[in-house]
Amino acid sequence: MLNQTLKDYVVSRVLPHVQSPAQYLGGELNMVRKSHDEVTGRLCLAFPDTYTVGMSHHGLQVLYTLMNERTTWACERAFTPLLDMEAQLRQQAVPLYSLETFTPLVQFDVLGFTLQYEISYSNLLTMLDLGGIALHSIDRTLEQPLVIAGGPCAQNPEPLAPFVDVFVTGDGEPSLPRICETWLELKRGALSLGKTLSPAAARELRRELLVELARRLPFAYVPSLYEASYADDGQFLGLEPLYVGVPETIEPSVIDDLDALPLPTRPIVPYVECVHDRISIEIMRGCPWQCRFCQSTVIKRPLRIREVETIVSAALETYRNTGFDEISLLSLSTSDYPYFEQLIRRMQEVFQPLGVRIQLPSLRVNEQLRSMAALMGEDRRGLTLAPEVARDDMREQIRKKIKNEDLYEGCRQSFRHGWKQVKLYFLCGLPGERGVDLDGIVDMAETIARIGKEENGQYAKVTASVSNFVPKAHTPYQWNAIETREYFAEAHKRLWKRRLIKAVNIKCHEVETTMLEGLLSRGDRRSAEILELAWRRGARLDTWYEHIDTQRYWTAAADLNIDLHTVLHKSYELSDRLPWDHLNVRKGRTYLEKEQQRAVVQLAAMAEAV
Repeated sequence: MLNQTLKDYVVSRVLPHVQSPAQYLGGELNMVRKSHDEVTGRLCLAFPDTYTVGMSHHGLQVLYTLMNERTTWACERAFTPLLDMEAQLRQQAVPLYSLETFTPLVQFDVLGFTLQYEISYSNLLTMLDLGGIALHSIDRTLEQPLVIAGGPCAQNPEPLAPFVDVFVTGDGEPSLPRICETWLELKRGALSLGKTLSPAAARELRRELLVELARRLPFAYVPSLYEASYADDGQFLGLEPLYVGVPETIEPSVIDDLDALPLPTRPIVPYVECVHDRISIEIMRGCPWQCRFCQSTVIKRPLRIREVETIVSAALETYRNTGFDEISLLSLSTSDYPYFEQLIRRMQEVFQPLGVRIQLPSLRVNEQLRSMAALMGEDRRGLTLAPEVARDDMREQIRKKIKNEDLYEGCRQSFRHGWKQVKLYFLCGLPGERGVDLDGIVDMAETIARIGKEENGQYAKVTASVSNFVPKAHTPYQWNAIETREYFAEAHKRLWKRRLIKAVNIKCHEVETTMLEGLLSRGDRRSAEILELAWRRGARLDTWYEHIDTQRYWTAAADLNIDLHTVLHKSYELSDRLPWDHLNVRKGRTYLEKEQQRAVVQLAAMAEAV
């Protein structure tokens, strides 16, 4: 049921004072609005970034559709407001609300965050605070929603442990409904007692329900039910459950049959321009490869695919329900889809007559790249490739099994078909990186530019986007340290200095942002203290370059006497306990240890060869 009073006030008193007010109004095409009087549960999907970013996220549309198909649940949305909107909400004492019914966040049964990027963590605190929800889990009563979080960043939940009631790892489609239904069942049972409780007793009752939820659901990690221990020197030693029956380790949620899971064919169509204005179709989940630097290939196992006709029919139905003129085929490595050529030919056959473009955002450099340009026909906006490194011996070390000859020939064929631009993704700061590896990045980019000139008479435009490597949880490199600020600064200078062809652009990721990502992706619960203090001192919208101020975090760490060197630049022994070890992944820690040991051997051989 629409909160008309709040909506009228927001429209007349708040939105006239902010930029792009349409992002705070809801009412978009395909939006679902249900009366709260006609459902038993209310869920708000909270995306910890702005509307223009969140509405481009495919997973949000998937879960929104999944939960709204349940007649007993109303699923709504909320996003992080821009600074002008946050100021207006605070100034006029208006709570952050859902876009569907203008319901304050505090009035939902469940509030679900998706964690896609660690730098957005301050936005989660902003949304809790603006929504009228206690910042810390231990301060909430049953009057407040269950705060849950999932997504890739939940693989190390500890930097958000005080603020989130329940973390979920793995696939959200099977786990989200179970958590919502279980919590509603437990909450109803508790409220049916009809007792008036003191605030302290209400908090304790909520804690008891969380204990029961953790016992029932093997994929539900409730941080408040565990105690962290540290050595005298500050090193993390581990987590211990505080209650009998609470699991020592957490299992991921996994959906076995991806093809049987319906795709969202009526996604919401935003009123305002978003980062991606297009149809997104997930064709495959997981990856057949096992690159040592990649977290996704570990946490998204096993490999699961959708059938060609499932994809084509879902894309066509979505087109009819939205009118978008572009379709993006999503997976970790789209060209590794086992029926890739068949799929592309069918998509072109169906959508080319309709004037709809097909986009492939994640192509692997393999033999199929050679024929991809011909398959794609007239769609010639540019190639996006991720060689990660430029030399074969380093690729062997990181287990990225691609060949430069396939990359160059694929680019050549694309240029022959009229394509003129290539974007390359590289990593800087990988274990064992040498000067020749950095030089190779520029050499590869310039070689591709020259191939463009050979084919078309002018240099191809090539952008080499270089990210600073942060070893992530549940990868074979999780025991490695992040390189120092000085290392990255010198590496970037070397790249820029080596570039000779103006058509080649070298874009390097900002070093301080990398350090913040390391703090929030590799830290333990002490990182949460830094995050909260930085947020209280004004950290907002850190994913936006015009707003981020990393110095707030470094000052907060110093004021809290927390040593950042251990989090960022210390290498761990295989025997050390890591902050995320209580979360299990397929193949387990033993597999990661073996891969790390193999990498060390290969690095030693590379050093001897030099």
